[in-house]
Amino acid sequence: MAIAERVYESVKGLPAPAAQEVLDFANFLAEREAKREDRALMLGQQSSLGDWDNEEDDAWNHAPAV
Repeated sequence: MAIAERVYESVKGLPAPAAQEVLDFANFLAEREAKREDRALMLGQQSSLGDWDNEEDDAWNHAPAV
């Protein structure tokens, strides 16, 4: 049995307030995972910024916007 099915089976017999608490916790875990993914993406982008911060590219710092 898949995990989602096992969760459903264990929750379906709970009273509504307890089932709501399980749902709230599941939503919390999903949001936390999304934040981790966002953080990993930001850290990946941050490490690549060093490629653009060098003396050779300083001439572009004051180039007019197009």
